[in-house]
Amino acid sequence: MPMFVDTSPPGHCIFCKIVAGEIPAAKVYEDDLTVAFMDIGQVNPGHVLVASKRHAVTVLDLTAEEAAAVMQTAQRIAHAAQQAFAPDGITLFQANGAAGGQTVFHFHMHVLPRHEGDGMALTWPRKEPAMPLLQQYAQQLHTALQSPLSLKNKSLQHMKNKGLR
Repeated sequence: MPMFVDTSPPGHCIFCKIVAGEIPAAKVYEDDLTVAFMDIGQVNPGHVLVASKRHAVTVLDLTAEEAAAVMQTAQRIAHAAQQAFAPDGITLFQANGAAGGQTVFHFHMHVLPRHEGDGMALTWPRKEPAMPLLQQYAQQLHTALQSPLSLKNKSLQHMKNKGLR
């Protein structure tokens, strides 16, 4: 992972400055909700960051519309990277919070063209819990999906549509 950590306050982070045009960036694509630009710490040629235009720290802070827009832009960039650089594969990477590996606290997704032996590794200790524990985890998530908190994104979108946000 990169050594750079942006400690700027919300709304003044490096990505907000790129969105506002206050600092230069090699922009690849832009629409109403997203901006895509070259990562200054290239893993491989064509390494692009897709960020929400509105300052949101993590995926949990995005509206459903913004989340969909980021993924649509990431897919569009992935197609372009495949055509332009002919990589062996493409990795989409998105981190939330310091413990998750996030270093710029403005929501973004990496689109990484990959090549055999490029030195990029995404590894974790594999655990294989028994089926009853997996079923318990599934039930916990199912219950959480039914809770009012899971409606947060719908509520944020409603507020945005009404001009309250």
